[in-house]
Amino acid sequence: MTRTAITVRHRARDTGLVLLTAAAAWAWVALRRGDMGSGAMVGDLLAFMVTWTIMMTAMMLPATAPVASLYARTGPVHQAPRMIAFTAGYVLVWAAAGLPAYALAAGTNQVATTRPTAGTAAAAAVFAINGLYQLTPFKDFCLAKCRSPIGLLLRYASYRGPSRHVRAGAHHGAFCLGCCWSLMLLLAAFGVMNLWAMAGLAAIVVAEKRTPRGPLVARVVGLVSLALAITVFWVPQLAPNLTGGGMTEMRGLDGRGW
Repeated sequence: MTRTAITVRHRARDTGLVLLTAAAAWAWVALRRGDMGSGAMVGDLLAFMVTWTIMMTAMMLPATAPVASLYARTGPVHQAPRMIAFTAGYVLVWAAAGLPAYALAAGTNQVATTRPTAGTAAAAAVFAINGLYQLTPFKDFCLAKCRSPIGLLLRYASYRGPSRHVRAGAHHGAFCLGCCWSLMLLLAAFGVMNLWAMAGLAAIVVAEKRTPRGPLVARVVGLVSLALAITVFWVPQLAPNLTGGGMTEMRGLDGRGW
């Protein structure tokens, strides 16, 4: 077998392993959506963090699989453990993002259940924040790092110590968080456990990072989000989790009302 064939086989194996992990996370979300807590879910930080981490694993790993596979081949010897550690560091960053997400979920639940009018304004703010951020230079900067990570991979080659692969994954994850945090903010409007919203946002992330027109996709999403910030005042059902349109945060978390 030629060296090229071996490299292709290793790359396919590594990418497949990351994608298999994402698929398992999607399956967990789909199967457990009916019993992911009731009214106590927002009050249970640990349960929320576990759920959030699995959600982010499902949504973010498909777009990151090629980078993780490439990182596995940056050493002198091909090592799958290198890729696993890199992926773990990446997921840890998104897991940490669950803390502010938890605070936001608790706040949106309070707004949705007690002040529907304020919920519409909050939904408009969420859409506007995402729309504006999608058009900023910092979004472009982080997206560029995610789309062309070769420079970062060269930097990671200088990392030393037993945690170097995890650190590399966390560093890349930080750029990914900088690129996509405002998209995840939209879950506050749609519902944290809204499977359709998760699938749609995951598709946007893949399109931004892995397609030739990724930067254009980001701008279009930003403009659409700004349009939603205005439209939601006339069509509050666009943000069911905040406007009481059939799904509060609690119902979104336990999977009903999708």
